[in-house]
Amino acid sequence: MIKIIAVLCSLSSPVSCHEQTVTTSDFADVSMQSCLMGAPQLAEWMNQHPTERLAVWRCVIGQKEGRGA
Repeated sequence: MIKIIAVLCSLSSPVSCHEQTVTTSDFADVSMQSCLMGAPQLAEWMNQHPTERLAVWRCVIGQKEGRGA
């Protein structure tokens, strides 16, 4: 499984940011190459959430939930 995880910041409060799983390969045709290039799913998701700004995104392989410390 490949997940696209975005860090999104509120346009009304730019320091208020959070991580969001945009999609996984279970729900969309996501390859590692398309993810690294800025997957179309990311653009589509951003169009549906105009009150947020994309700060950064990453591609995660596997079932891992979150990051280790």
